[in-house]
Amino acid sequence: MTSAVALTRWWTTTPTKELVWIALGLLAQFLFSMRFVLQWLATEKARACIVPETFWYFSLGGGTLLLAYAFYKMDPVFILGQAAGLGIYARNIRFIRLAKQEATPHPIG
Repeated sequence: MTSAVALTRWWTTTPTKELVWIALGLLAQFLFSMRFVLQWLATEKARACIVPETFWYFSLGGGTLLLAYAFYKMDPVFILGQAAGLGIYARNIRFIRLAKQEATPHPIG
């Protein structure tokens, strides 16, 4: 059986629900990977190690979707890893927001 035939058979016999979850997992992995691309480009531009703010938003988005996928797959190792990461990403976003609030001038009076 050729690869094309095997792929066609897999595609036509895989339930739609499973295909949707696979698509979600692929989207999550793409978002998660984009943070590294973004960090690499920012570092190259600055010629110094840079972690842009959007790195953490990609991390949070990709991590959230990967956690949903991990629950769907019922993989406790994957679930614990993603849950721990989400806490770190959310905390870094909180620190970024707090720093922006402190940097914003407040009107007197």
